[in-house]
Amino acid sequence: MSTIKSLNKWANAHSYYPLDILRIALGVFLFLKGINFLSNSQILVDLLKPVQNLAGAIIVIHYVAPAHLIGGILIAFGLLTRWSVIGQLPLLIGAIAINFVGEMSISNLIIAGVILLLCVFFLFYGSGKHSVDYYLKMQQ
Repeated sequence: MSTIKSLNKWANAHSYYPLDILRIALGVFLFLKGINFLSNSQILVDLLKPVQNLAGAIIVIHYVAPAHLIGGILIAFGLLTRWSVIGQLPLLIGAIAINFVGEMSISNLIIAGVILLLCVFFLFYGSGKHSVDYYLKMQQ
């Protein structure tokens, strides 16, 4: 718990608008990706072709879109950012792994890698000073 408090103190002392804009952009991107998966679920089915024989493939299909939708909204507003990022990490690691198991798509690999790096950054950095988390903390 003391580690999280020290990370929050560091993040609040080094809070800059570009980092908040980057966090919001990450959340909006994940939200739009969730909408994309919901509106065209065949894309998700095609992505999971290499692992379709595994029992958890249907669970993954029902987890990816809602996790991106909810996680994207929470990350964009800065509410429970670290928990939302933790929920995104298995999806992003899976997105990178699918590129090596199935058909290699360099653009999807680069996008998934960049988003994974951003999520790891915000896992340690947190919401920042311009977020709902910070606002609620100041109201106590």
